[in-house]
Amino acid sequence: MRPQPRIDLDAAALLTLMMGGQPAVRGPKSALVRTSAPVGFWLSQDGTVQLEIKTDGTYDGKVAGRKRRARGTYHIDGALMTLSDQDSGMHTSVTLYDGELEMAGHRLGPVA
Repeated sequence: MRPQPRIDLDAAALLTLMMGGQPAVRGPKSALVRTSAPVGFWLSQDGTVQLEIKTDGTYDGKVAGRKRRARGTYHIDGALMTLSDQDSGMHTSVTLYDGELEMAGHRLGPVA
């Protein structure tokens, strides 16, 4: 039996699920190993999760239904980016794919 991927759900993701939001669920996909940050604006298909990755090593995010914006720094190790919230100290794992990000059960695509 193939092991199931581990998905870390933070409070915002749990709230999204409780409010009837649907995290993106897709079949397995190979992560792309990156050496640089996926700088730019990212958005979930349903528009509930927004993420801006900045060139200075910081990020700014917003989740529908959450009053406080998420802000902090990020660290990249291969195909995994870890967001560290500056206010709460929470860490959120983001998997880097070719053309999209996976975060707390949501798939985010680049905003053109």
